[in-house]
Amino acid sequence: MRDLAGRVHAALLARGETVAAAESLTAGLFCATLASVPGASGTLRGGAVVYATDLKAVLAGVPEDLLAAHGPVSPQTAAALAEGIRDRCRATWGVGLTGVAGPDPVDGHGPGRVYLGLSDGRRTDVVELDLPGDRRAVREGSVRSAFELLLGRLGDGRER
Repeated sequence: MRDLAGRVHAALLARGETVAAAESLTAGLFCATLASVPGASGTLRGGAVVYATDLKAVLAGVPEDLLAAHGPVSPQTAAALAEGIRDRCRATWGVGLTGVAGPDPVDGHGPGRVYLGLSDGRRTDVVELDLPGDRRAVREGSVRSAFELLLGRLGDGRER
């Protein structure tokens, strides 16, 4: 996955852009993986681990009424996480990750259900994932998918 993070870093660097992440189920794994790339300080603005529902509002700016209406694991929450962290960290891109790593369901969502938000301030995409495996596999698959979604919006970065 570090190679994928390196490609994200290179693509962001080539464009002079930055990223920030609000992470629930991944608990900082997205930021830690990107930070493992030499020179990551040029593209990673920061992030917030928003494992607890109230912190999604406090740290990432998700409206409390949205959380009350849709819950912490929803496409709406993923979008708001991405938009809020992008704004709060003054990044070009915001990533929002929320879901259920398992082993137990949360609010009617089974293990492996993940919502991934990506925002550039003009457009916000949300992807719903159903990832197989244990907690580690779900968390790693979530981060991998976030890097792939971001690369898709940036352009691959290999030709740069």
